[in-house]
Amino acid sequence: MTATARPGAPRASPQHVWVPHQHGAWAMLALPLLLGVAASRPSPWQLVLAAAALTGYLGSAALQAWTRARRAPAFQAPILVYGAAFGGLGLALVASFPSLLLALVVAVPAALVVFEGARPGTRRDLANSLAQVTQALVLVPSAALVSGEVDLGPVVAYTLVAAAYLFGSVLVVRSVLRERGNDAFALLSVGFHVVPIVPAAIALPWGYALVGAGLAARAAALPLVQRHRAEGSHPLRPVHVGIVEMIASLAVVLVSFAAPL
Repeated sequence: MTATARPGAPRASPQHVWVPHQHGAWAMLALPLLLGVAASRPSPWQLVLAAAALTGYLGSAALQAWTRARRAPAFQAPILVYGAAFGGLGLALVASFPSLLLALVVAVPAALVVFEGARPGTRRDLANSLAQVTQALVLVPSAALVSGEVDLGPVVAYTLVAAAYLFGSVLVVRSVLRERGNDAFALLSVGFHVVPIVPAAIALPWGYALVGAGLAARAAALPLVQRHRAEGSHPLRPVHVGIVEMIASLAVVLVSFAAPL
């Protein structure tokens, strides 16, 4: 699909019109869904929830891009297609599990923050990224709810695990990209990762503290690597950071299934 961009509006490739160039979003969707499964049991409804989350994210991303591009016509088809798919899947889920509507208490205010950051000329700040994580976190209790087997203790525990990783991931990625060279922000990122290690060692199976220590080490190491390689021929690039975060998210998922809470 091609469209003529309006004067002053950023052009988007056909691929990025339908699939946003945001690799971190896939972990942000997959990890809380999988931890919701770990908190309950597998169910076919979780696949429906996953499809709703995916189409909801893609529709939201297209709507934000449409807003940033000053209503460029190229984004209208993705908005309609993804919006219709999300609406149908969402209605099926709510009809079967009305309690899912409680997720709106968290999702709607977070969405307002996200779309506020989509205005033309607005910089994507830290609050915008944290709001996106907050939206994703509702998938943990939602995935447990649609399984038909809800134990509040594990659901809360896995939601906290997901929050610790995803909020930390935002800080780490930002410390080497948008805030690179900002020592205070890098220290904030490391401090955020260090704080949960002791409670995890006391209250959770040992694997969680071990993974937490690894995540803290990567939060400290990445800014150092970025600074060391900044002047060389092989600087730290977003794809390298993405690979590290992919491994980190996989470690969190593996320990969550290997050591149930």
